[in-house]
Amino acid sequence: MSERSKTRRDFLKPTRSDDDHCVDPAGVPVGGHTVRVATRAMACEFSVIMNPGSHDHVSTVGDVLEMVHEIEGWLSVYKPNSEISHINRLAATEPVRLRPDLYELLKTARQLHQQTNGAFDIAAGAQIQLWRDCRAEQRIPTAEELDTVLSRSGSHHLDLDDEASTVAFDTNGLQLDPGAIGKGFALDEAAAWLRKTEDGPQSFLVHGGHSSLVARGQHNGKTGWPVGIGNPLFTKKRLGTVLLRDQAMSTSGSNIQFFRHEGRRYGHILDPRTATPVEGMLSVTVLADSAATADALSTAFFVLGVENARIVCDNLSNVGAILVPFPESGKRVSPTIIGVPFDQIFWEKDQVTV
Repeated sequence: MSERSKTRRDFLKPTRSDDDHCVDPAGVPVGGHTVRVATRAMACEFSVIMNPGSHDHVSTVGDVLEMVHEIEGWLSVYKPNSEISHINRLAATEPVRLRPDLYELLKTARQLHQQTNGAFDIAAGAQIQLWRDCRAEQRIPTAEELDTVLSRSGSHHLDLDDEASTVAFDTNGLQLDPGAIGKGFALDEAAAWLRKTEDGPQSFLVHGGHSSLVARGQHNGKTGWPVGIGNPLFTKKRLGTVLLRDQAMSTSGSNIQFFRHEGRRYGHILDPRTATPVEGMLSVTVLADSAATADALSTAFFVLGVENARIVCDNLSNVGAILVPFPESGKRVSPTIIGVPFDQIFWEKDQVTV
């Protein structure tokens, strides 16, 4: 584990007392001094950030970050010996028995698939692999290829047996890919472990890759942890600050991961209902009780767009969203806020029109 600097291009980053441009006389919450322990897992940095005087918890935090590595070991589709890879190889031919936490994750993912009308889909791995291959070949998929992967996608093809804790696929070629929920799940597990252990801090911020995080307790005299929302148009600037109060937060966007083909820009977020990249949104930030839920819904709302995301969000408990479409003109964006209390958001007035 090591101390690492923040990446300015990332959407979310803990605010710090040395970020003078974020200090607002109107009372914008800012971060104070912290103790930070970090490691690299799931292709990004995982960090636990604590209040001053938390050095006694460093060993416990180190154990928690080791647990994240263990989760990656059985959840990664890039590891041929992982449990998720084992499922992808066998579940179309026979039921596969799962560890309890993975089984619960699949149940949650299937429920989110239903609640978002298919806009989030853990069983869209065939689509992701097709676009990954096409990107490497500098081409886009053919209509026939898209039809093929669509026939091999969909969480409705998952047969989950609660009594046996098994999963089976009712179609060949189905592939699970937890990329849009796996980090959030790991963050939930880490936060729960920190809260239940006697040697763990009661107030902390745990983040994975600066795009997903969980906040618990208080910081710098505030009732939560201040977290900056990056400007997806100008990545060195910030749209505002959110004060997280025992909540999780996740952001999805397309301004960093994309590729161009024949003059057209293709983002990395796919609509699993069409197997094609999504257009029209800059970023979506979701606040929820669970990081796994926030992680999945930020992707789903990006796919759904403002009005359909509003419908889904209004039917869920303790879920809020900040959706940022492309601006019609000028350099300022106009976020749509759904279900987030006004006293939790502090906007940078020169960046945002609300």
